[in-house]
Amino acid sequence: MTSPRPIPRVTDSHRPLRPTGAGRAVAVLVLVALAALIPLLGPSAALHGTGEAGAPGAGGIAVLRTVLFAALCIPVGELFVNRLARSLPGGEGHPVPRSWSPVAAAAGFAAALGLASVVATGNLVPDHVADIDAGGLYASRDGKLALLEVNAFLVAGLCALSRRPVTQVWPLAAVVVAEALRAHPTTEHGPLTGSALTLVHLTCAALWAGGLLHALRTLRLWPRTAGAALLGLYARVALVLLAAITATGVWSSLRRMPPETIAEQLTGTAYGRALLAKVLLVAVVAALAVWARRRLRRAADPLTACAPARAEVAVLGLAVAASGLLTALPVPIRW
Repeated sequence: MTSPRPIPRVTDSHRPLRPTGAGRAVAVLVLVALAALIPLLGPSAALHGTGEAGAPGAGGIAVLRTVLFAALCIPVGELFVNRLARSLPGGEGHPVPRSWSPVAAAAGFAAALGLASVVATGNLVPDHVADIDAGGLYASRDGKLALLEVNAFLVAGLCALSRRPVTQVWPLAAVVVAEALRAHPTTEHGPLTGSALTLVHLTCAALWAGGLLHALRTLRLWPRTAGAALLGLYARVALVLLAAITATGVWSSLRRMPPETIAEQLTGTAYGRALLAKVLLVAVVAALAVWARRRLRRAADPLTACAPARAEVAVLGLAVAASGLLTALPVPIRW
């Protein structure tokens, strides 16, 4: 008797993507630790040798801002990608990953509360609870904006737990508006223009970073063909988001650092150094996005684009941390 020939294994093109195991969890933990070190240690490193004085507790404030930005990106990205999924033929019939929005809202609420406590003590880190003048928040513009963010994250969390999580869009929009106004005080030259640029920049960045994270989570549950279609649709929209982020970022930088002083301020000021680091990170993200797009369009298996896309998410996380660092550093002087 002769043994039968082994039957070759056939790859099921409709098989959903599966997680790779503990290795990915370790990578995520390393990324989170690294992202936390950037805002925590970044202020002292950026200020070194510049002659500028940093605000008290700048590292802690930068960490809180980073958590707040990340907490904004996650639910915005989920709403965005879920909307894209519903627009695909048969998209509503596929499963969706468990929402991280309630946890993100809780983290955002805690970060906003911490930042509000700093505002309530005159932009100083409180040593004791008695130092916090909660009633004084209503007496200043920054205090009212800080309270708006605290309440907005609280409402967003309740909306995320409700039967209509899409209603999160309104409190999340309130957070974006509050951040745009906070970043440009009325004493600044052209504050409304600056706030409008920040509004567009922050919205597009949240859609890009949070959307890619949720898209990759969704691909694990979808059939490969449908997953490739979703990733391709996201990539087309992300191209527009990248253009808007670049345009608003350049315009905002030129408003704070005139063209003739940019070269000097990028290396001689803390804000410039942090901005340069963020620009380099965004450049890496853009390169990874182009690589993923090429694979998506030309590779025999379009979902090989997931590898550079995962790296893109990791670098985007570092860019979010760099953004948190920027908010804790002194704004450069217009020479």
